[in-house]
Amino acid sequence: MTAPAPEVPEAEKPAEPETKPAGDPPADPKPEADQLGDAGKKALATEREARKAAEKELAKYRKAEQDRADADKTEAEKRAAAEQRAVDAELRATRLEVAHEKGLTPAQAKRLVGTTKEELAADADEILRDFPTAPAKPAVPKPDPSQGARGESKTRPTSLGAAVAQHYTKP
Repeated sequence: MTAPAPEVPEAEKPAEPETKPAGDPPADPKPEADQLGDAGKKALATEREARKAAEKELAKYRKAEQDRADADKTEAEKRAAAEQRAVDAELRATRLEVAHEKGLTPAQAKRLVGTTKEELAADADEILRDFPTAPAKPAVPKPDPSQGARGESKTRPTSLGAAVAQHYTKP
């Protein structure tokens, strides 16, 4: 069995020499004005102006492209929302149609689940089996003869004196 090699700390490892291509002098991003001369300065200024103009043009085209993409996206979103509303309306109409055919109450119709007419009809049959509908109109109660006026009709007195006289004359 061999023992693992001891680790050498980073500081003690020999540094690998960086390789730079020979003959390439370091690039100076801004050449000295003295090195260019008048023609070089003029050419540099012209190039810088052309670059600024090109960048402005590119920014304008990028903005136009982004605006067009946003407009297309909103149109697509509007179309998707309209399609969803149409699907919801069609499902609601089918649900009401099945509820009417099966004779469900409005409360029972709201609880129908399914996406096709067949699924809704099967669910309606299950609801009717589990919760039969109540009679359409409630039974009218029989009149109670012990309530209300009996026999003679009372006439109301028209003056205060007649009301007092009527009150004290009848037992």
